[in-house]
Amino acid sequence: MKRHSKKFSFDQIQKSQLISWAQQFDPCVILDSFSKHNSDYPNGTTYEMVIGIIAHQELVSNENSFEKLRAFHDANTDWMLGYLSYDLKNELEDLISENEDFHKMNALHFFIPETLILVQENEIEIQCISQDIDSIWTAIQQTEIKEKEPISKIDLTPRIHHAEYIKGVKSLKHHIQMGDIYEANFCQEFYADNVTVNPLALYEKLVSTSPTPFSVYGRWNHHHLISASPERYIKKTGNHILSQPIKGTAKRGPNPEEDAQLKKDLYHSEKDRSENVMIVDLVRNDLSRTAAQQTVKVDELFGIYSFSNVHQMISTISSTVKEGVHFTDVIKNSYPMGSMTGAPKIMAMQLIEEFEHTKRGIYSGSVGYITPNGNFDFNVIIRSLQYNAQTQYLSYMVGGAITDNSDPEGEYQECEIKAASIKKVLAGE
Repeated sequence: MKRHSKKFSFDQIQKSQLISWAQQFDPCVILDSFSKHNSDYPNGTTYEMVIGIIAHQELVSNENSFEKLRAFHDANTDWMLGYLSYDLKNELEDLISENEDFHKMNALHFFIPETLILVQENEIEIQCISQDIDSIWTAIQQTEIKEKEPISKIDLTPRIHHAEYIKGVKSLKHHIQMGDIYEANFCQEFYADNVTVNPLALYEKLVSTSPTPFSVYGRWNHHHLISASPERYIKKTGNHILSQPIKGTAKRGPNPEEDAQLKKDLYHSEKDRSENVMIVDLVRNDLSRTAAQQTVKVDELFGIYSFSNVHQMISTISSTVKEGVHFTDVIKNSYPMGSMTGAPKIMAMQLIEEFEHTKRGIYSGSVGYITPNGNFDFNVIIRSLQYNAQTQYLSYMVGGAITDNSDPEGEYQECEIKAASIKKVLAGE
């Protein structure tokens, strides 16, 4: 499939014009790394933005999804954008997802965009299959930048109340003490029924409040994803693989001195180091399944990186793909990402199903792109709102890693810290 392309100067438009123009189409995926944090993030991102609109072809799957993705890419060898849901785990292991599903999204959805937009180093490249590029560029330039729409206060209800969350943490700690697991990522949902929102206004407010290098605005029919994710799941460049799990979170301080101390405390935190190193070991094991011998390396352990609202502990693991391995096998053998499951992974996922009350769906899954030659970059869907415009259901999930030295109330407060940006947006502030 041949694309035609043309490059323009990004100085001729504003970012908000580009996003506003793109979001009117369905499907639409906007991968937004236009953040001051992008240059500081270890191994950065290749593009400031990747945007795909309108499906020239698409793959929607709820069974044998990785095999279908492989066949879909091999048959088309084109750019693809889409998501992997957390519940793909059920295709990989003998697992189930019986908690109630309030968003009802597919297990996997990728599409070949009719129009692809790449922003890199102040240059915007527009690639099209059949559309006229000059007409698209004119339409983007003429897109009116509307006055920021005020966001009305929205009250969300916890699916798991405080006391029940504390009880769940204690139960998971008991499983750890019995030797069933070492760590489990325990999440809770906050939701609102029968609400009408402007998803784009929520997205613009969220990324303004919390700019991150793996933000996403996604639209698939009436499903909307509004994400300010700071975490990369996995990236492939040639035969080089990079995975960067986040485990360890601390709030920002009110002044430089206290902020520096909180950052230092996070680096030395025994609990956070314990969480992080267990997931690093899990990721090393996952990558080893598709890596050439002796190429799995920990490039950075316990790196501390600062964002607008939190400090994060990020480790970087890399490998070299062994000859003959298809790129889909790299994803398949490392999915779901360890930072959102626990260790050992299968038992942790079984316990997650038992103690959580909501089917995760695309939360703790991944959104990203795949290039024609099989390179890719995927985030972890956290710090995110989901909105179903048809049912008017709005929700977000938040969680943390439970280990033997977890304090139940402390874990609940960590959830509050992680959700602070979303709560601020929904409070209309």
